[in-house]
This record gives sequence, C-alpha cells and structure tokens, in this order.
Amino acid sequence: MDKELASRFALNNTIAGSESVKKCPPLNIVLYEPEIAANTGAVGRTCVGLGAKLWLVEPLGFQIDDRKLKRAGLDYWTYLEWEIVPCWTKLKKRLSETNEVDESELRYYYFSKNAKQNYDAVSYQLGDAFVFGSESRGLPTSFIEDGERALRIPISPKIRSLNLSVSVALASYEARRQLRFYE
Repeated sequence: MDKELASRFALNNTIAGSESVKKCPPLNIVLYEPEIAANTGAVGRTCVGLGAKLWLVEPLGFQIDDRKLKRAGLDYWTYLEWEIVPCWTKLKKRLSETNEVDESELRYYYFSKNAKQNYDAVSYQLGDAFVFGSESRGLPTSFIEDGERALRIPISPKIRSLNLSVSVALASYEARRQLRFYE
C-alpha cells in the first residue's frame, strides 16, 4: 500500500478513536434502519477494532442512549467514530464529505442473504462502505438489484440468517485481511 493512500486513511497502529486518527476511515459500516440496540453496540465495538466509522441510517428501533447499546459496546463506545443520518440521500452526501471524494467515486457493497455473489469474491478498497439492513427486514430490494455490489455470506439452509453483528464482523474482517491495514 502506498504511503499517500495510507496517510489519507490514517492507517497507523494507534487506538481507533484516539486523537491521532484522521478524517478518512479505512472502512465505513452502514446500518440501514437498525432495530436492536445490542446488535448495534456489538457492531460499534467491531468498528473500534477496525478503525471503521459506523453510520446509522434512521429510523432507529431504539434510543441512542439505550443501556443495551452501551453494554454491548462496553467501554469502547467512547472510542467509536459514528454518525446518525436521517436518510439514504444524506448518508451518501456525508460519506462523500468524510472520504473526501465525489459521490460517484464511493463504492457501496450491499449485504443480503438474497444476493448471488459471495462476500469473499470481491477485491475491497480503502474507504468502501458496507451496507447492512435491519434485523427483521434486511435491505430494500432496490439496494440489492445491483448484482455486482450485492454480496452474500453463505450459510446453511437450516438457518434464515446470521446475527447482524456477526455478518458485519465477517465482511469487514475479510476486507481487513485483503487490505492488511493495522498490521
């Protein structure tokens, strides 16, 4: 990875959320209309471990001060870089500003059990946005119509889905493995 790219995304060995971490996160984790506070808290903890930014698209199924949210994130929540946006349009605008790129340059990956392509068959880039739907409804069909950017995590037909926080961890750590940041 070249030095300019690494410096843009603040890739160093500091604790995520510390003052030395710069503006552009290596990954953006988007929860679209999340419903369960504990899942969001666990995703937040994963984001801290990665140095990723967590984006929450409203409406949320819980209050942001919910003790279950804080308990799942433990004491790491204070290190989390996160933002709540009121809608998908505002998310795209804010992601563009945060990553210092034009909206057309952003790469979104939409995770769904209905997608055809496996999540580990993609070459990820720094600044990618991983979008996950709500626990009960998943993502709107319009999000996963883009077959190239719609990804699935293969699972046994014996279960309907994986827990949201498990799915986020699997996908984001695959990106971390490929990009080798924080090594």
